Amino acid sequence: MKKNVMAVCFLVLLSNCVEMKKQNSEQKEATEEPTDTIDTEENTKALAVAHAENYFKATGTEPFWGLKIYGDKVELNMMEDTIVVPHTEPIRVQDANIKMYRIQTEATTMDVIISQKECTNAMSGEVSPYSVTISYKKTGDEETQALEGCGSYVTDYRLNDIWVLEEMMSQKASKEDFNGKDVPYMEIYTNDNRFSGFSGCNRMTGSLFYEKDLLRFAQIASTQMACPKMDRESEFLKALQSGTTYKIENNRLYLSNGSEENLLIFKKID
Repeated sequence: MKKNVMAVCFLVLLSNCVEMKKQNSEQKEATEEPTDTIDTEENTKALAVAHAENYFKATGTEPFWGLKIYGDKVELNMMEDTIVVPHTEPIRVQDANIKMYRIQTEATTMDVIISQKECTNAMSGEVSPYSVTISYKKTGDEETQALEGCGSYVTDYRLNDIWVLEEMMSQKASKEDFNGKDVPYMEIYTNDNRFSGFSGCNRMTGSLFYEKDLLRFAQIASTQMACPKMDRESEFLKALQSGTTYKIENNRLYLSNGSEENLLIFKKID
């Protein structure tokens, strides 16, 4: 009798342990699952934002066509057809600003060549800074199709704002560095690829040269006022002109080049 009672008690305890273990496992899964879902959603959202905007566009006539290059795809639109192929990193020519996107899928082979050469639209007369040639062939077709047209890069819309100098050459910028006046600032107009602002003593204006992952402040012109601390303004203008790459994080614009990181740091002003 005692053996039977002990066996029953053992089974009850074993059953309770299994149930508790099952509940703990379910609670752990319930706790971990939302975290995984959130991480996945955030990563997907970040990736979607990064690839949502096209960074290059081109058009041509005879026949009419349009090209858009995104972070994750290349899209060629024609009157009766649309071809979408995956994005690939371009092959660059060292001695000239020429890039070639060579893409091959099971359905299509495509080459897109972008040359920094002034191009005029045959119908509208609009002048673009880049000439574009496209050759493509679908699987099963006997001949390769060729297209010619004009294109331009789409400047990062996030640059379109007012930026005030916060750091120069790893040192905090202050009014005292610039004759007690305002620190340098600039307003960037991405629609026109130009900028204007204050360089520490004089007013300045200039143009933007933009390509994917490349930003240059060019053709800088300024007024000719004289101030006591002109060396600081000269340092600022030299650093501004030597920047070639950028990043935007935490409402700040970081300008760098191949040899020096964060030459200038600007803060966005709403």
